[in-house]
Amino acid sequence: MALHSTGKVVSSSNAVLVVQCDGAIDPERVSRSLDRLLRFCPWPAARLRRPFPWGKLHWAANGGGARRRPPVRRRAVATAEELHQAIDAELNTAIDPRREPPLRVLVLDGAPDLVGGAGVLVLTWFHPLMDPRGAQNLLHHLVHLDRHASEAPWGDAVPVFVRGADPRPFKERGRLARKSLEYMRTLPRVQPVSSRKGGAGRVRFRQVSFTERASAAKPWRNTQEIWWRVAVVGKAMRRLWEQQSVPDVPFLLPIAVDLRPKGDLGPTFGNTLAFHFARFKPSDAADVPRLASALRAQLADAVRGGHIEANDAAMDFLQYRPLAMVRRALRWTGGETFSFNCADVTDFPAALDRCFGRRVVNAFHVPAVPPRPGIGVFFNRCAARSNLVVAWIEGVVTDNDVTRIVETVREEMGWIETS
Repeated sequence: MALHSTGKVVSSSNAVLVVQCDGAIDPERVSRSLDRLLRFCPWPAARLRRPFPWGKLHWAANGGGARRRPPVRRRAVATAEELHQAIDAELNTAIDPRREPPLRVLVLDGAPDLVGGAGVLVLTWFHPLMDPRGAQNLLHHLVHLDRHASEAPWGDAVPVFVRGADPRPFKERGRLARKSLEYMRTLPRVQPVSSRKGGAGRVRFRQVSFTERASAAKPWRNTQEIWWRVAVVGKAMRRLWEQQSVPDVPFLLPIAVDLRPKGDLGPTFGNTLAFHFARFKPSDAADVPRLASALRAQLADAVRGGHIEANDAAMDFLQYRPLAMVRRALRWTGGETFSFNCADVTDFPAALDRCFGRRVVNAFHVPAVPPRPGIGVFFNRCAARSNLVVAWIEGVVTDNDVTRIVETVREEMGWIETS
């Protein structure tokens, strides 16, 4: 997604983290924390560079205004509609990572009875800077700096901000990258199913919070698993695209595999994900439990076959490849690489129950969605709330289509909508 940044930026690749609190947030506290973070870590103020034409795509931490603090702005909102419009504007005001910081912060002051909290912090970033888990890590570091005023807030244990270099020899990594390319070439026998409508408009989103119905028949263990959720979203997409007479050929979608150690924050900036590519026919989604089991087995096979490790190694080599070369290598994409996006960011960290002195009421992500497939469905949890976010490009689906997706997920998950 970063490759287009070496030319004219024609669409937004922004992602946002929205943190809703029980009171107004002081933007000066956020600014001070950012200033202090830049003493330890330059990446929030870096610029994206690629030496023409074959150099590595990378973040440069000096020159071109780097090291200047990303902007922290403040505005007031009086209604839930104004709150949504403010977040919508953050999504659609594209960040040009060559000329400006890849991160910005918006503090929203709301009325005390505003649904979602009286104070809202919106972190907006150019998506390749970090993944959603990285955004949570960034907020964790900023809140830590706000709580600890000493000159050495971490003592001798400064966090690992970026993933270390792969220690394996170049020849071994190259072999894995070739294996990944061979695997990618074999994925689809035909072009993957996706919406036949092009998307060239604004990014839009809908966020709904739910709680689990106590009498839900499906075991909590199943509904928490990513494979159950992918199967449920697959069922929703099947219902949606049946109206377009889409043939019963396989869906193809990327499933992020977080490489951070469990129980550890891990790196914040850069890509700390590998990818598994799930495949299933729309007709398979009629039986959600069976499909969830099949998708789980697919991942197990991919791990045994070394595909996850190979895809991780290949990501480094892609930093040296122009987009046109990638497309030539994977001719089957035809401009529609995947059928839809789906991810679960899991639980918002319990350590962030308070943010700049305010209690966190809810938090959710709106990841970037590329023009094709132009739609994604995303999950996360904050305390007792389950958040569902549908993000799409205007022209791909209608508001009524999005409502049907939300209703299908709610029904299959056994959820009750909350305010």
